[in-house]
Amino acid sequence: MDMECKDGKSMIERWTERVLAHRWFVLGGWLILLVVSAGVISQLSGLLTNRLTLPGTDTSRVEAILADEFSQSSVGSFSIVVKADSGVNSRMLLAPLRVSAERAAEELPTGYVSYVIAVSDSVATALVSSSLRPVEGKDYIDVFRNVVGEIPSATVYVTGQAAIERDLEPVQEADIFRGEVMVAIPIALVILIFVFGTLGFLIPFIFAAAAIPTTLGAVWVFANFMDLSIYVQNFVMLIGLAVSVDYSLLMVYRYREERRGGLERDQAVARTMATAGRSVVFSGTAVAIGLALLLVVPLPFIRGFGVAGLLIPLISIVCALTLLPVLLYLFGDRLDRVRLVPLWVIKRRANDENNAWSWLARRIMRRPVLFLFASVVLLIAAAFPLHDLELGPGTYKGIPQDLESTIGLNVLSEAAGEGVIAPTEIIIDTGKSGGTRDPKVVDAAERLRDGVAADSEVRSTRFGSADGFSDQSDRYLRLQVIGEDEYGDPASMEFAKRLRRDIIPASLFPIGVEVIAGGGPPSAVDFIDLTYSMLPWLVLGVLLLTYVLLLRAFRSLLLPLKAIFLNLFSIAAAYGLVVIVFKWGGGAALGLISFDQIEAWIPVFLFAMLFGLSMDYEVFLVSRMREEWDEHGDNEQAVAMGLAKTGRLVTAAGLIMFAAFMGFVAGSVLGMQQFGFGLAAAVLIDITIVRAFLLPSAMKIFGKWNWWLPEKVARLVRVEPSPLQPRRSSDL
Repeated sequence: MDMECKDGKSMIERWTERVLAHRWFVLGGWLILLVVSAGVISQLSGLLTNRLTLPGTDTSRVEAILADEFSQSSVGSFSIVVKADSGVNSRMLLAPLRVSAERAAEELPTGYVSYVIAVSDSVATALVSSSLRPVEGKDYIDVFRNVVGEIPSATVYVTGQAAIERDLEPVQEADIFRGEVMVAIPIALVILIFVFGTLGFLIPFIFAAAAIPTTLGAVWVFANFMDLSIYVQNFVMLIGLAVSVDYSLLMVYRYREERRGGLERDQAVARTMATAGRSVVFSGTAVAIGLALLLVVPLPFIRGFGVAGLLIPLISIVCALTLLPVLLYLFGDRLDRVRLVPLWVIKRRANDENNAWSWLARRIMRRPVLFLFASVVLLIAAAFPLHDLELGPGTYKGIPQDLESTIGLNVLSEAAGEGVIAPTEIIIDTGKSGGTRDPKVVDAAERLRDGVAADSEVRSTRFGSADGFSDQSDRYLRLQVIGEDEYGDPASMEFAKRLRRDIIPASLFPIGVEVIAGGGPPSAVDFIDLTYSMLPWLVLGVLLLTYVLLLRAFRSLLLPLKAIFLNLFSIAAAYGLVVIVFKWGGGAALGLISFDQIEAWIPVFLFAMLFGLSMDYEVFLVSRMREEWDEHGDNEQAVAMGLAKTGRLVTAAGLIMFAAFMGFVAGSVLGMQQFGFGLAAAVLIDITIVRAFLLPSAMKIFGKWNWWLPEKVARLVRVEPSPLQPRRSSDL
């Protein structure tokens, strides 16, 4: 990346020359990619699911036994909930409910009725199972509902995983339209027109229009082989817009600067790629490293986002190295001739020597300790609510409550307790056929049932010979536990821990008998444990890789370390603000959903995304400061001029990214609101407190040591050494 060819040009400059020489081939290649991507994107939503699997856990083992031995699969299940009219007992509805359930099961491949039961005097439910995955099952929901039809003297609801996913599809489409079309794109458009002042603002949109569909086309390939969330499309579109605009904005502005300096078009493009293009490559790689964290979390749900998120910066880098140089060469000057703001405004912005950012940087560096202290105090205050962070697996209350599927869940939970939606399933595996008749096993099973029933969190239990609760071989016993609270509630999760730690061992099962707890509350515990089991080591790995990458980018020992600490500060502050807005109810006035818990996947996602995305601005700013230091050898001038020449770009790019992430907040699903707000808050903190105040004050305090890289370390990472006194252009 920093190597030079024999003619003195860098590898990236030589690459750019080849791209420009074959510019029509490059344009044709991107056009083909877009046509192919457009053809497969229309099929993408049908491949996406909201299924959560927990491989290698007791939960997954229980799920497999229930499917294989008890003919009950939570994956392909369809629940029918009926609420009796006034004066009608639910038991009177069991016969017509069974008829409807059996009729509906015939419409499903491998469909069968697992059970039909009354859960209260007014509510009955039937479970229709199949081997269909949710991504397949949701295609049958409309037919299923039509076949179930109406039951006299009752209101009928179809719910379950597949029904929820089907009902959420139009919600998701509306969220994408509202978030992207109504929020992100208009705000990005206004900002880009204001910043560019000419039709040059179209280039970032052309960049995004190429990178985002290509990324979605690549996601389609992976969706055929792995489970990807229904929100992957939101994820790619909004984050892809932010990243694409960031990279193209930096490069277009550098191209303008080089053209004002007198370079010809091809020379200006090559110089742009050698400077801003190099920064984009390092920045995109930093984003990719951050997102690599998601790929190694042992949860398919998170890995799916990791795949999608990793594709975004990689494809954006490819686009920046191929399509963007061609766009600059062919259209950069032509588009800049069409002004959208007065000429004097454009000329004033071109004066990088004496603008507001230069003035701000010099004012801060006159009192660096004061600004550093004030910035750190603000960030610590924002991060303080972290002590009240409470993680949960998510809740169905966080999705729109006016859907048929969620109304059915509410009817069921009101009748039988919130725990009925996702009960605890305990499997007693005796290890042999007929083992359930062993007197010692029977006695221990009774002790287990009594111990469970005595717990204050337990509302009811179902056991043994109940409908659908016995297997053919008499090897397994099944105990279902319905709790008072929803499966992700702290009280439910504490019960799951007590069950595994105390109640099961106290039942004294014979040697060779295995008791496994899965289902609702245990799955919540397993989800959080699996998500965070290796997280500290994974974070450490990301920090080390990022340090090495920035060591090469900045040619400094100190600056990468500073960048890492600044990013950790802004991420911690974002976590604290998420607690204030969602747990403490600070966002209720804005229509945001309040809930006691932050969904457990969100801190992991926020760290992975923000640690990479925040490096965009760090690389943009510090790389330009590095150029100024190499040119003049004056630390204060390097900081001031670096901020003067890139501060406006970083602010504009950050505001566009802020708008893109607020698109998530404009949605109607709690988890995506929490995620989007966390991203938006961190970006806003990053472009204000961190980059505008904390960065220049810290760099003033560190002085010339900012730029030091010993010769031995430089050889190790294969870059030029950076002594404390650089060669100035006047010395050459």
